[in-house]
Amino acid sequence: MDQIINILAQAAPTGGGGGLGQFLPIIIMFAAMYFLLIAPQRKKQKAHKKMVTELSSGAEIVTSGGIYGTITNVKEDRFVVRIAEGTKIEITKGSVTTVVSSEGDA
Repeated sequence: MDQIINILAQAAPTGGGGGLGQFLPIIIMFAAMYFLLIAPQRKKQKAHKKMVTELSSGAEIVTSGGIYGTITNVKEDRFVVRIAEGTKIEITKGSVTTVVSSEGDA
C-alpha cells in the first residue's frame, strides 16, 4: 500500500507555473465568441439603424410581422404605414425589416 502511495505522489504534478497560462484558453474562447457572434451582430444592427433613419414617405416596406405597406408619414419614434386603401397603421421604427423600394427608385 505504501508503494502505491509513493508512486502516486511522485507522479502528481507540482503546483506553480499558473498565472496567465491557466487563463489563456478562456481568453481565447471569449475572443473567438466576440469575432464569431458579437461583431457580426453589431454590424447588422448598425446597418438596420442606418436603413431605418434613411426611410422617408413613399418607401415600400415589409414589417417584422410580414405586412407590406407604404410609409405615408414619419414621426419621431414610429412610421404611419398605409397597408390598404383607406387603412393606415402606426408601427415602431424597429419593426421594419426590409425596404422593398424607396421613393427615389424608379
